[in-house]
Amino acid sequence: MITKKFFSLIFILLITGIIHLSAQPTVLISYYSKTGNTQQMAEAVARGAAKVEGITVVIKTVEETATEDLLNAGAIIVGSPVYNANVAPQVQEFITSWPFEDAPLKDKLGAAFVTAGGISAGEEVTLLNILQSMLIFGMIVMGGDDWTAPFGASGIRGEPPFSGEEPLREAFLLKGEKLGERVAGMLIRMQ
Repeated sequence: MITKKFFSLIFILLITGIIHLSAQPTVLISYYSKTGNTQQMAEAVARGAAKVEGITVVIKTVEETATEDLLNAGAIIVGSPVYNANVAPQVQEFITSWPFEDAPLKDKLGAAFVTAGGISAGEEVTLLNILQSMLIFGMIVMGGDDWTAPFGASGIRGEPPFSGEEPLREAFLLKGEKLGERVAGMLIRMQ
């Protein structure tokens, strides 16, 4: 028979951290998208992360993402459109709002993805800007799954042959999926 003393003991062990209930590790994908291109890439990253068994995937815009989401995630993947070889102001404001005191994001996995209006229009610089910010917070940063995506995933939309009304090309979305799958797989291995 389970008694009140037993539940009290379990409660004390939980709040003191001696034992803990283990939830599935979470990959948080947080992005800003004005035209929908970066949202398409975020959804591809989420599809990739969801392929890994035992992972919870949370996808939110930067405006929807709360500090609690950051703290509960084992991995944070940030996406931005490229604005003059920089992150969008909304993404910069989001990163600036992250908790810094006592390094609560230290040792979480971090990765990035972007969408740009043209070839060589600043996508790699923008990816590196995001990763550099993550390093300041003590995060462990990751790139894509091979040499063609060393800093993360990127997609191009405003310059021929990548312009038009169609969604991002499948090749770009596949890079997003592979990034999500790689980060989620590493998160499982780190548990």
